[in-house]
Amino acid sequence: MRRLHLIALAVFLLTSISCQPEEVDRPNILWITAEDMSPVLGYLGDEYAITPNLDKLAGESVIYTQAFATAPVCSPSRAALINGITAPAQGAHQMRSAFPLPNEWVGFPALLREAGYYTTNNVKTDYNSGHAAAIIDASLDENSDTAGWWGREEGESFFAIFNHMVSHQSRSMVWPYEQFVREVQSQLDPDQIHDPATAPVPPYYPDTPIIRKTLARFYDCVTVMDKQVGEILQRLEADGLMDDTIIFFYSDHGSGLPRHKRAILDTGMHVPLLVRFPEKYQHLAPAEPGSRLDRLVSFDDFGPSVLSLVGIDIPAYMQGEPFLGDQATPPREFVYGHRDRIDEAMDMSRSVRDHEYLYVRHYMPHMSYNQQTAWPDQGEIRHEFYQLAVGGNMTPNQRHFAGPAKPLEELYDVQADPMNLNNLVEHADHQDVLDRMRGALREQLIAQRDLGFVPELEMLRYTDGTTPQAWAQTNAYNIEAYMSAAEAVGSDDFERLRDALGSSIEGVRYWGAMGYMAAPSLLAADLIPLLGALNDEASSVQIQAASALIKHGHQEEGLPVLRNLLRHEDPNVVMYAARAVELAGEDALPAYDDMQGLYDAYKDRTDDPYLFIGFAAKGYLDRVVP
Repeated sequence: MRRLHLIALAVFLLTSISCQPEEVDRPNILWITAEDMSPVLGYLGDEYAITPNLDKLAGESVIYTQAFATAPVCSPSRAALINGITAPAQGAHQMRSAFPLPNEWVGFPALLREAGYYTTNNVKTDYNSGHAAAIIDASLDENSDTAGWWGREEGESFFAIFNHMVSHQSRSMVWPYEQFVREVQSQLDPDQIHDPATAPVPPYYPDTPIIRKTLARFYDCVTVMDKQVGEILQRLEADGLMDDTIIFFYSDHGSGLPRHKRAILDTGMHVPLLVRFPEKYQHLAPAEPGSRLDRLVSFDDFGPSVLSLVGIDIPAYMQGEPFLGDQATPPREFVYGHRDRIDEAMDMSRSVRDHEYLYVRHYMPHMSYNQQTAWPDQGEIRHEFYQLAVGGNMTPNQRHFAGPAKPLEELYDVQADPMNLNNLVEHADHQDVLDRMRGALREQLIAQRDLGFVPELEMLRYTDGTTPQAWAQTNAYNIEAYMSAAEAVGSDDFERLRDALGSSIEGVRYWGAMGYMAAPSLLAADLIPLLGALNDEASSVQIQAASALIKHGHQEEGLPVLRNLLRHEDPNVVMYAARAVELAGEDALPAYDDMQGLYDAYKDRTDDPYLFIGFAAKGYLDRVVP
């Protein structure tokens, strides 16, 4: 009997022990994000850069040399970062988008928070959807300019994001120079201030005093950012947390300079990425400290990688490929990029890149890389390019950016040509590569149900009561028909454009009208269908048809339509119509008073899309003399 009692006690104790919560040794995760910065750092060989703190961190980190943003601008890239899925698959591809998302898409930090992490974000979210408030509420314990790990309970694991604004385009080129000196450069010692005379001027820039001064200014911003990173790391060390924290450092896209930010080239997409694993978590590291890995990494991979590192299952809807942790996938073959509307500047391009080549497809090739836009136009460097373009005194590399249009396709050997200067599309010995990259991009666009082919104005109607992502999965989105019409823009296939303009699908008609806008001349046979498109039920089609008619000398027919749409009840329609008038310039002179009225009404508005209406109106008034 006594023996039975002992056995029962042993079983009870074993059962009790097994039922105790298992203590999990989980790393803290610190994300340090720099704004608007290409890989211009000392540890990457940039001799003009002064970045001692990041150089030291690099020596302790795994260095990813092939990391890429998903867009050359902040908001769509941050949508990919927070949800682990590219912005065109979410409907968050247009800058300052407000489309809804599925309810369960509340950001990967929400899963960390559910697992017991204390989650914070310091300063900037910019998640680019109508779901942004829900993401912040679900994902973050604190979101403020004072947020950090110091708000957690004793012993609580944390995930903390810090966003450094000092390298942002506002500081590096838009603010008046005196403000930059007062608020940024003043934080540097004299020997840390960059000399414009020794600034490295790339071949796609003219070598002028303003260019050199702006480049030096940008590098000053990077040095101040480096000092701020050092301060965060010092605090982490002082708090005794360095040995328990995995540290990520990266930037949110390329530098905030012309042909970098907003450009879907390596200058706009390639970013630095460091991941530091303390000794305690070296078993999670893919390589030794200081190692350089050329694995392709995309922003939609970041969230899944963090979840994988800490042992949380990755939701099925996330399309990113984790590059760390137990759930890491084999290395990517390709990374993909997109460029869509940014503020009031309409555009659409897509890219695919592997280790050897970058392929870019422009669906609005008639729009310049350097199209006028109010926010960056405040920087004096932009006007160097405008003057250069007007004077015609450009090298081919400078004309590529500053000229009036873009090539339909671009293909670059990124090993031999890291600045993307030599377009290989017409080279006979690269046709196999071109076909392979075209195929890879097309496969991605269809698999992701890329929503960039749907006119934004029409998607507002299509998704009433649902989400763009849900709508895109239905038969209502005939993506192949949209893509076929979009691929005709920039070609001389007028029969295809004519068929598109007569389609029963509004979005296809939009691309048909866009094709006539891009055409160098208008065939007489196409005047009648374009005139008919002025009465289309879709505002997006009306705007493109009117723009095409104005461009081809039929202002009397096209301009009244745009002027009427400037008074539309939907401010999104007004934004698109105002941008069309702005780009028409002197050809839209009768609309001068209309644009003045819009500017007077919205010049002080900071909410979207009214802000962008004001941008377009001001851009027009600044360039047109009544």
